[in-house]
Order: sequence, then C-alpha cells, then structure tokens
Amino acid sequence: MLSPEKKLAIIETVREVAKQEILPRFRALSEDAIDTKSGFDDLVTVADLAAENAMTEHFKKMIPEALVVGEEAVAADESVLKHLDSSALVIIIDPIDGTWNYANGLATFGVLIAASFQGETIFGLLYDVVNDDWIEASKGEGAWYVKPNHVRHQLQLSEAPSDENLVGIYSPFLFKDIEQRKQAAITQAQYARVLSMRCSCHEYRTLLGNNVDFFISPKPNSWDHAAGLLAFQEAGGMVAMLDGSVYRPSVRKGMIVAARNAQVMAKIQQDFAWYQPL
Repeated sequence: MLSPEKKLAIIETVREVAKQEILPRFRALSEDAIDTKSGFDDLVTVADLAAENAMTEHFKKMIPEALVVGEEAVAADESVLKHLDSSALVIIIDPIDGTWNYANGLATFGVLIAASFQGETIFGLLYDVVNDDWIEASKGEGAWYVKPNHVRHQLQLSEAPSDENLVGIYSPFLFKDIEQRKQAAITQAQYARVLSMRCSCHEYRTLLGNNVDFFISPKPNSWDHAAGLLAFQEAGGMVAMLDGSVYRPSVRKGMIVAARNAQVMAKIQQDFAWYQPL
C-alpha cells in the first residue's frame, strides 16, 4: 500500500506544487483565470487545474499502481468516479479546497489528499497552503499536526461531556431541496453556534482543534471528506452516515455525520431524522 516514504513523498509533492502553482496566483488572478462549474458560486481557477495536473502527474510516476481521482478530473468526466468503487489503491485529490475563498482573496483554503485501499480510507492529508503546515492521518496510526520543520504533535479529542449547547459545522445552502434547506436552517437555531467556512479542509482542522462537537454534510464528495473524516476518527471521533451506515469514499449520496462522541452522534441523528437523500 503506502510506505512511510511514499506518504512523505506525497506530502512534499503537495508542498512543492502549492509553492509553484497555488501561492503565486493567490490574490493575483485575472477575471479570465476564474470560471464556474455547477453554479455561479462553484468556481474553478487556473490554479486548481494546474495544481491537480501537476499532482496527478507526480503521483502516477511515484505510485504507478495507483488510480487517481481528482475533483477537476471528475468535473470534466464523471466516469472517473468509478475508480472509487475499485479495491485498488486510489489517490484522491482536491487541489484547492475552498476555491471560492481562494478566488476572492480569503486565506481559508487548503489542499486535501486521501488514499483509499479496498474501499477504505487509509491515509489523509489536510494541508494549509498559506502557513505550510498540515494534519496527516494513517489508519490505525493516529492523527498528527505537523509543522513545516516536521515537528509532530498527536491530536486527540477531549472526553469532555457535551450538553445541549452544541457547536457544529454545516451550511443549510448545501441542501439542494429548498424545503430541506429551510428545515436545516431551522434546526440550526437550536445549537449554541453553527459555523461554515466554505472550506472542508479548515472545517475539519477546526473540528480536530477540539472546539466543535459535530459536522454534517449532505454532499459526501470523497475529495472534500475522506481525508478529514479519517483524521477525525483517528483522533477519537465518531463517523457514520446519518442512517447509521459506514462511511466509505465511494459513497455518492446521503448525509455524513462526524460527532465528538456517541451522545452527540445520537442527538444529530435524531435532529436530522427529517432528512431524505435526493
């Protein structure tokens, strides 16, 4: 699968591509360097495309046995998604997670890389391009915050009891159906605070910072979630689909739930019992 040497090579590739393709274009994009995909606020930039192409090329040379699924490759050809159903080693790339933020000059963006094998996530990387630090996780080996000099600190969620004043992360606007969107907004009002950063990378990093009790998303795209969910599990959190089924990177439909503990998981599943996948 992935040796420690290959994991390090993946990380260093991401750092180098970020320096060459992403950072130089940050706050320097012309209007014709930004385009839309599924909607007016679903953006793609020349930096997304250049970074994904560079990472894909490097990963295919580095790990020739692996299949590669990139967000922009899927946007161009949805048949690429079939790789996620394979039992082979699959490298999953989100070249710039939080593209809307990136294109609008906000520093809340990152790179997400995950690797799956036999349908399970085995490695995840959540890279902060601006600060050149990252969270990495390997199945069964914990989640780690790593500084640019490679000093590592293991991440562990606290066992602090949760009460009704829950803090969560989700956006009602990710629900496609207008009635579900309204219900998601109403449900939001019962919690102490609900955040949305328009960037899964930093949302998961915030979860791993021990200040948020839960995360949900009705858009289970593997490039947005596989890396962060693995890191959250490795730090002691609980992950499942809303219906209680196991999350896998191949999931195409349904709501992801990440919760600090079983008590929080049960409450979120109860609070969102109205949800039906479309």
